[in-house]
Amino acid sequence: MKFIIKREALLPALQIVNGVVERRQTLPILSNFLLSVKQNSLSLAGTDMEVELLTNINQDTGDEGESTLPARKLLDICRALPDEADISFNIKGDKAEVRSGKSRFTLSTLPAAEYPLVEEATSIVEFKLTQKKLKSLLDRTAFAMAQQDVRYYLNGLLLELDGEKLRAVATDGHRLALCDTDIKTNVDETIQVIVPRKGVSELIRLLQDSEEAVKVQISSNHIKISWAELCFTSKLIDGKFPDYNRVVPEEGSDPIKANRELLRQSLTRASILSNEKYKGVRILLEENKLRALAHNPEQEEAEEEIEVDYHGNEMEIGFNVSYLLDALSIIKTQSVIMTVSDPNSSCLILPENEVQSKYVVMPMRL
Repeated sequence: MKFIIKREALLPALQIVNGVVERRQTLPILSNFLLSVKQNSLSLAGTDMEVELLTNINQDTGDEGESTLPARKLLDICRALPDEADISFNIKGDKAEVRSGKSRFTLSTLPAAEYPLVEEATSIVEFKLTQKKLKSLLDRTAFAMAQQDVRYYLNGLLLELDGEKLRAVATDGHRLALCDTDIKTNVDETIQVIVPRKGVSELIRLLQDSEEAVKVQISSNHIKISWAELCFTSKLIDGKFPDYNRVVPEEGSDPIKANRELLRQSLTRASILSNEKYKGVRILLEENKLRALAHNPEQEEAEEEIEVDYHGNEMEIGFNVSYLLDALSIIKTQSVIMTVSDPNSSCLILPENEVQSKYVVMPMRL
């Protein structure tokens, strides 16, 4: 198997696919890229058995064939070569000779037949939406996913699909993020799938703020998303996501309307002297006033006060300040609407004049 390729064509493809290749692998072949040369194209694949990325480079290539090469070493070689360099590959048996100018490298290969690519599965549903819409949906919710929770179904993001809407929901049991986007599908019933954390992170890395369409295919245990010359496939988490509708409070009759940036800055300052482990702050609500109080085991205290639009009962309620700040940082509107019905109830945070997203933060005892 022989072919020649420009560094500028190969390097971006290697960098894209390298995102899913883990350095410490139980299977040595998972540390490799799969290279396949077919009519006028070179395809490059990487996988960690959970997420798979495949990209195509269209160009006149040499002999047809396929092999696997060490991912990290090949990427480092390609990065270190000069701009505009031609790179030639000559792969025979278990060795690959890589040449560019007067540089020569010999790499070990492993058989392509052993590479564990995802088998094609019949799609239950297919639909299209823009990269921008999908990226926005993930950006606004992914931060609330759990990390290494024993409730494995929380270590991912729920995608819920009905005929006219795609909804993303993430929760770690202490806070929840929800976002909707309009799409058109031929789905008659609601479909729910849970995409694992790594798959969501990779998608956020790969997607652009572009109006280019992506094709989404969902099968019984995989989700496949393709656009341009790139194809992303992820296993789905096998489990039942909790009924999130039960924990999303109704919008209350006495909401708090606040300047988002002013509130974010004051909570950031208060958090400096909060307990490093629990990050607790006490929020005191009075007529048109919100105070944030924090203290730590060293007996240090912080107090912040801002003007808000509020006409409800006086109330004191504790929160993990990090959870409030995460939600306020992801919202982009100038003002936010917050609803708290009593000190034991969750706080609902909404961007002003925007119905697509909702954020819920559970209270904590301080």
